[in-house]
Amino acid sequence: MTGKEVLRSQIMAQVIDGQLDQASAAARLGVCVRQVKRLKRRMLNEGVQGLVSKRRGKQSNRSIPVALLAQAVELIRTHYGDFGPMLACEKLRELHEIKLSVETVRQAMLAAGIWKARRGAGARTHPMRERRARRGELIQIDGSPHDWFEGRAPACCLLVFIDDASGELMALRFVDTETTLGYMGLLEEYVHQHGLPAALYSDRHSIFCVSKGDYKDASDAQTQFGRALEELGIEGIQANSPQAKGRVERANKTLQDRLVKEMRLQGISSQAAANAWLPQYIRAFNRRFAVVPAMTGDAHVPYTGSRKALQRILATHTKRRLSSNLSCQHNGLLYQVQSADQGLALRGAQISVVEHSDGKKELLWQGRVLPYTCSTKSGKREAAAVDGKNVNAKVEQALRRRLYPAKAIGHPWKQRMATPPGTIPVQAQFTHTKDGFAPASPRYVPKGTFLFSGTGDIST
Repeated sequence: MTGKEVLRSQIMAQVIDGQLDQASAAARLGVCVRQVKRLKRRMLNEGVQGLVSKRRGKQSNRSIPVALLAQAVELIRTHYGDFGPMLACEKLRELHEIKLSVETVRQAMLAAGIWKARRGAGARTHPMRERRARRGELIQIDGSPHDWFEGRAPACCLLVFIDDASGELMALRFVDTETTLGYMGLLEEYVHQHGLPAALYSDRHSIFCVSKGDYKDASDAQTQFGRALEELGIEGIQANSPQAKGRVERANKTLQDRLVKEMRLQGISSQAAANAWLPQYIRAFNRRFAVVPAMTGDAHVPYTGSRKALQRILATHTKRRLSSNLSCQHNGLLYQVQSADQGLALRGAQISVVEHSDGKKELLWQGRVLPYTCSTKSGKREAAAVDGKNVNAKVEQALRRRLYPAKAIGHPWKQRMATPPGTIPVQAQFTHTKDGFAPASPRYVPKGTFLFSGTGDIST
């Protein structure tokens, strides 16, 4: 008997003995008087065992059928073995029309050995920051390198734009690596779809800020991405720690779990197919996880410029100075400006080499696009080497420099030795002939040679 049933038996014994009236017993048990009469009749007929619940040991009318639970466990084991209880519960509801609670699925997975209980999260050491009030006031951005396709395609990076006020995924794109042009291309798509946000919140990657170690004064230094944000009127904020931009960091962790498994179920095995499917996933993600902002309204500002102007802003601009023949070099390429009427004005002019996210390049001078031709520097060298007038001299000169490098003045090899190795100095050398001895050269001769030095009779 439970404690409640023991108390009930004691009170009903007092009622039967006349020590307690039925109204007082009903008040103490929290039931009506008619229920007290039923309990009294049952105790008189069956004794104390009559007060025990008749449902004990029987299956609840609201219990889940054993066959349905076994079917759910088999589906999880076959298709969703590495899914968490919540995601597995959602897939059972969406794809198999099996409606179970998350806790029921978790208990079933634990009993089947599919899921292991995890320890609870530790104490939070970082204070929570309040969300921004309106949508578009602050967009957190980050890149998440991961094996997104589980070996079906090379590992890549996912660029994530998430709204701080609502937690909505604003933009996603798979790229090979986290680069400036990758962020600029996704920001261009974002501006066309939503407008200009008030601020972008990022980490301290070299894409977004200049390290103090790179320049003596990094206060005025600016990255290409920072220059583009300034031209668009978007504030760029860099976090000092990953916890400061925890919303996008937690989104990355969620995507590395859910997005990977969704692409596996969809059979997606390439970046192009994934980027085409991502808008559909963003809508489903936002329906599941987005919250209502504290204030209504949107902080995005519509972009009023042309699409071409936006593409030019969201591109890298590298300064170069034209030579006297209107050429410049950039990233191993030689750019030759084709201009007939402004040739004198362009000599020594500073231009900008503009590289777009789609690979297109432009040369800009005072806001105007210059026509040009492009060639590799190695090709230029090969064309000059064909000239037969000086090819032999150049080759001979290069070989001589390689075989006989120049020595500094005072080098031991430069100093003339007084006596060459293996020789002895003499004033004259004589060789034996039929007419006698005759002088010969060189001045220095090998050791062991018959030598005569001095004056007097040769016989001495």
